[in-house]
Amino acid sequence: MKTLLATLVALLMTTITFSQAGHIMQGVGSVNMSMGGAATAQPLDISGALQWNPATITTFDDNIIKLDVGLFFSSPEVSSTVPEFDDQGQPTGNFYSGTTEDDRGVSPMPALAMVWSKPESKSTFGASIFGISGFGVTFPESMSNPITMPQANGGFGRIESDYMLLQVGLAWAYEISDEFSIGIQPTFNYSSLELMPNPTANPTQAGYPTADRASALGFGGQIGVFYHSSTGIKAGVSYKTTQYFEDFELENTYLDGSTSTNDFNMDYPSILSFGLGYSLGNIDIALDYRMVDYENTDGFSTAGWTQTASVAGFGWENINIISAGVQYKGVNKLPIRVGYTYSSNPINSDVAFFNVPATAIIKNAYQFGISYEFSERFTLDALIHYGTSGDATSGPLLNPQFIQNFPPYGAIPGSEVSYDMTTMMIGFGASLKL
Repeated sequence: MKTLLATLVALLMTTITFSQAGHIMQGVGSVNMSMGGAATAQPLDISGALQWNPATITTFDDNIIKLDVGLFFSSPEVSSTVPEFDDQGQPTGNFYSGTTEDDRGVSPMPALAMVWSKPESKSTFGASIFGISGFGVTFPESMSNPITMPQANGGFGRIESDYMLLQVGLAWAYEISDEFSIGIQPTFNYSSLELMPNPTANPTQAGYPTADRASALGFGGQIGVFYHSSTGIKAGVSYKTTQYFEDFELENTYLDGSTSTNDFNMDYPSILSFGLGYSLGNIDIALDYRMVDYENTDGFSTAGWTQTASVAGFGWENINIISAGVQYKGVNKLPIRVGYTYSSNPINSDVAFFNVPATAIIKNAYQFGISYEFSERFTLDALIHYGTSGDATSGPLLNPQFIQNFPPYGAIPGSEVSYDMTTMMIGFGASLKL
């Protein structure tokens, strides 16, 4: 099973997906992203429908296949400040600060979806392969920034992370009446993780090790209900369960050449979504609210140091996401969309230090999309996205040796680490009715 899913990853070019809300993609595909990710009650395309509410696929009366590819650009940067000390270990009153920019480059983001339907049947079936989650940074080693200084000098050295989650969904929706549908979708997941250095491993005199890429399989599901009236008013609710993963088995190599292994579990949080939609004439309006439950998710719920000075978890809080979008169809064969997404920050100042490898937190995202309907069967889509983290996430640098004097995590007095980022993406999609 792992080999099959790894092959799908390669075929879909999913090298890494960068998130917009926590480590969750705000939307899937050009159409859904351009509506700010709102689709729980306004299914404009099959990708958004399968991602956010499987019950909504009953609105599609054809056999449809949809492929999307996005090119994602991000510019995270990390800054840190530490106090300087004299030869006797006393603070001098001076501080040493620096900033390091990410040098990762462009990342592809593909998505594939299919729906099968017959007009005379009350059942609709769907399948999808989406990259729905991820984070990643590449901060090169630098003597000009305390946190990226070599480990021999008290920093972390080169900081690099790659996490991705590929989800395969198989959906069934049933039309109870002309206005009411239900849907269910079991999900099967493949994730991979690579860390440099690996803070979940026990440090030695040589510091923290580098971990080779590890993979894990997971499973979960999603259920949804959808109501759409003849007046154009729509409403939907969906619940995506926690996606439960086996442990990552990380193989570590220290700077002195010694090796070790450690296990780390990181599940995907449950998501509760509520949506409203309205369609009248040439206007489609969508509004979604989501609650993401990080506080009960392995890998995110715990924080702090273990007794052996490894990091126990990210320590994220639950987040709220609001997605909104408008589509205008008044131009012949040329639907136009604008969208906005707001997300609260799951990282508080106490645990900012633990989350330097996962800085992809976007507070405000703005999207513009357009489609061209070549025929009744074939449509091309395009998307432009811009996102910003708003205020920088910041907090003190932490050292487990200081826990007794500066609980709970051993904050270094007078120190600070902060990070922020902006994101841009261009996306293209194609939809074909078979």
